[in-house]
Amino acid sequence: MKRLKFLTEIDEQLQAHPICAILGPRQVGKTTLANQFAQSKQLEDVVIFDLENPEDVARLDNAMLALGASDLTIIDEIQRRPELFPVLRVIVDRTQRKQKFLILGSASRDLIKQSSETLAGRIGYIEITPFSMRETQADPLTWLRGGFPESYLASSAKNSMNWRKNYITTFVERDIPALGFNIPALQLRRFWMMLAHCHGQIFNASDLAKSLMISGHTVRRYLDILAGTFMIRIVQPWFENISKRQVKSPKVYFRDSGILHTMLNIETDAQLQSHPKLGSLWEGMALEEVIRTFDDTLNEWFFWATQADAELDLLLLRGGKRIGFEFKYTDAPKITKSMRIALQDLKLDHLFVIYPGQNKFSMADKITAYGLEAMVKIEFITLID
Repeated sequence: MKRLKFLTEIDEQLQAHPICAILGPRQVGKTTLANQFAQSKQLEDVVIFDLENPEDVARLDNAMLALGASDLTIIDEIQRRPELFPVLRVIVDRTQRKQKFLILGSASRDLIKQSSETLAGRIGYIEITPFSMRETQADPLTWLRGGFPESYLASSAKNSMNWRKNYITTFVERDIPALGFNIPALQLRRFWMMLAHCHGQIFNASDLAKSLMISGHTVRRYLDILAGTFMIRIVQPWFENISKRQVKSPKVYFRDSGILHTMLNIETDAQLQSHPKLGSLWEGMALEEVIRTFDDTLNEWFFWATQADAELDLLLLRGGKRIGFEFKYTDAPKITKSMRIALQDLKLDHLFVIYPGQNKFSMADKITAYGLEAMVKIEFITLID
């Protein structure tokens, strides 16, 4: 499955910079994408280093010599050798930026700080996500299984579930320690499972700290690690200059619905449809799809809520406009008092009500209902710009 959007983005980044960092969770397809890019360019001189391979690690004992001889060099799992960043800076400066590098990492820029500090002006970033509903043409399996290729493409529901269970175990037992975090695997797994029951809710660090018998500071650290490894999305609150008391804590969402469903032991569509938190499960998936549609890397996404129960699920600040999103798991969405309050208090340019359907229709002035299936099949972004 060629992900043409990401291949185009890699090409654009390497035209502007000598180094392109492809970041995303483990097994999301970063290596496949890098290889597809190299093949599409028909490059003869391509060198690949996998930093999980001891032989490749040994080849980098003399990094200046090993990395300085090819047209395109691909370095996989770069977070394992952050000391390579100064070497890359010297090479691209010495070769007047003609030599190109693709570096692949399973952690965010915040967790790989050396790249942004050492390679400033020399590196561009791309975040690779699991398959989106747009890429799978709104296939319902995308919601149930999530978008990780091995999970989505599995031959059966059982095989998909088993893959995700193994993924979670490997993540807490191997991947987190490999990033240099000394965290008991069992404790991190318990925290992650507790977050599954907080999905789409206001994050309460003190409650989780009491349940785990750890400090609030440790809870927030665990949350930051899961966010930095692309497992959790933290949506910060928006504060408007109004007299109403506003919520000041963030919301948390699982970024991949399949991982969330595994944590909740949901294997089949029947189990999903009968789950007591069905509405919030769909909301989180739809929210992630909207954010991916806009390919936003500026973190201009917020939610808004007051102590009087007025709220907005998602607020986008873009090009001087304020666009609101509400997510309703119903086939016939209706305008609520909360929507009208948000429209007025936040001075929204438009409010979109996203629901699980295929149609769009006007609900009122500045309020439009949009079926998620319709949204992911058209250039929805043009409605905002």
